[in-house]
Amino acid sequence: MEAVLTYLRQAIEEGEYAVGEKLPSEAELCRRLEVSRPVLREALRALQTMGLTASRTGKGTFVISSGPVEDPTFGDYTASDLLEVRRHVELPVAGYAAVRRSAEDLDQLAHLLERMERETDTTAWVAMDTLFHLTIAQAARNPVFRKVIEEIRDALARQSAFLNELGDRREQANREHRAIVEALSDGSEPDAVAAMAHHLQRVETTLSTIVRRGSETDDRTARPKKPPMEGQQE
Repeated sequence: MEAVLTYLRQAIEEGEYAVGEKLPSEAELCRRLEVSRPVLREALRALQTMGLTASRTGKGTFVISSGPVEDPTFGDYTASDLLEVRRHVELPVAGYAAVRRSAEDLDQLAHLLERMERETDTTAWVAMDTLFHLTIAQAARNPVFRKVIEEIRDALARQSAFLNELGDRREQANREHRAIVEALSDGSEPDAVAAMAHHLQRVETTLSTIVRRGSETDDRTARPKKPPMEGQQE
């Protein structure tokens, strides 16, 4: 999927598909790039997240920007807006949760961690990722915090899927989540805040790496004719 995304992104940035132009149909792109439809659709969703394309019902996918894109959009919110809010909400949430959490909260979080560390399906892992953050908000014992996380839940899920598909974040995120739960278990407010801050910093770093990657590739190498076929070694 990443190879398909890189190919299409560079084609747009180099003007092969101009702003306002419609991309070829899914069937045509699958045939041309020799990939399956699910792989292509993941790449097309990533292009939309990056703000390069927009899907118009019944008409297809159109190029809306030639890039480079610095602030991906997840649902109704940009990545920068999400991160800004998360710092102001989830850091104090972690601190409050450390001193207010119940034994039941800790059991729920531990169970979620175990499931997430075993999970191999991205969609299932993403669902548990958002539930993990909601459970911490619940442990803070302030319904307003949980309401805020509920409001951005869809955007968080989109962001999580994006980071997993393009940034290989799952194992690292599992370790970060475990550090948060350990701080909550210890009842340490400073450690919980620090662990959550580290988690959000890693999210930001991975996002920055992903959005820079295409432009850096352009500077170093020429765009290939097409990505390798599924299962084929580069």
